[in-house]
Amino acid sequence: MTLRVMLVVPEGQVWAGNADRVIAKTLDGDIGLLTGHTPVLGILAPGSVVRILPEGTAASGWVQAAVGGGFLSVADDQ
Repeated sequence: MTLRVMLVVPEGQVWAGNADRVIAKTLDGDIGLLTGHTPVLGILAPGSVVRILPEGTAASGWVQAAVGGGFLSVADDQ
């Protein structure tokens, strides 16, 4: 099982797909998300980078996005 990830901005969707792992920095600190993670809602730290490892890619295949703020939400591997 993998995570279903959507990276969106006010103008629309930037990236969507299945991922093995997501790493982000919230106001409470760094968070790493794998399948089966407990539900969480976090505020993204301004100026941080969200890293997504798409399903089945090598460690060099991370999708990275700089964020100016926002939030992340995880429930039921989505």
